[in-house]
Amino acid sequence: METRTARGPHVGDEGVRGALLRIWGAVWRIGLYVIVFAAFAVVGMVMAQALGLPLGGLSLAGVAVSLLAALAAAWVMMWGVERRPFASLGFPLGPAAARESLVGTGIGMALLAATAALIAAAGGAVWGPDTGTVGGWLRFAAWTLVFFTVAAAVEEVLFRGYPFQVLEREVGPWAAAVATALVFALVHANNPNVRPLGLANIFLAGVLLAAAYLRTRSLWFATAVHMGWNWAMGTLLDLPVSGLEIDTPLYTGVSTGPDWWTGGSFGPEAGLAATLVLTAGTAWLVRTPHLRESPDVRRLGFLAETPSPGPSPQGGGEHGDVAVAGEDARA
Repeated sequence: METRTARGPHVGDEGVRGALLRIWGAVWRIGLYVIVFAAFAVVGMVMAQALGLPLGGLSLAGVAVSLLAALAAAWVMMWGVERRPFASLGFPLGPAAARESLVGTGIGMALLAATAALIAAAGGAVWGPDTGTVGGWLRFAAWTLVFFTVAAAVEEVLFRGYPFQVLEREVGPWAAAVATALVFALVHANNPNVRPLGLANIFLAGVLLAAAYLRTRSLWFATAVHMGWNWAMGTLLDLPVSGLEIDTPLYTGVSTGPDWWTGGSFGPEAGLAATLVLTAGTAWLVRTPHLRESPDVRRLGFLAETPSPGPSPQGGGEHGDVAVAGEDARA
């Protein structure tokens, strides 16, 4: 497989001062992004409230406002600071986008299915009948598909989008993956029924999703993996999603095994079964030959492969490049 390089620090070549300047370049860019995102989010919430739209709980309007704010802030930074097209953040428009979205959704659902199978095989979960109708289930499934897609897109833009990619450029891909996964876990620390293993697994999920982005350079793909996991867990299996109850019509999922294995009231993400699947899933994503960058990505390039604008010293680092199998590796 052909590889491409992303710029990262080589302290021996550029010296400590140069490395510190590179880190500072990442810090101020990420800080500015957060400020711009917060400003757009406040404006969006004020407008939503003026329109009488609900913003609390599992509100589609609330996550939509967050997504629009995250995308707008990323556009400002890509256009105003990086001088790069917005699509090179990971949302290229082309035939690969639909393919990556479908494959990513399937991978996310398969990972969750493997977790649920481990839990059920040990007698850790059962499903029984509940109130509802088939029509009600179909409407609920469609609504939650939209909700989980938007919610996943918010988190991917924030945690594998501009901040991650700037950090990758300055400190390398896996340091960026670990740092952003830590923050990703911490923002879930106040979720209902949270427990230490749940936060550890959310950290592992952050690393897995970073691998999904790094192998394809596609936020379409990473978002789809994220959404497929959550939608299968909350809607198809009626299990809590990071402590949040979804309550699917027609049937209900009940945890019957020990919390350390099943995750208990937090959901599968707080159980050892998820730890095993997330670890294996990350290893597969890193090593599989079936994922690589699409021709659309190769035409646009990606943020981490370009030098920082401005006088900061430049270094180099390597990572595998990586389109969903079936795409030509060259545009």
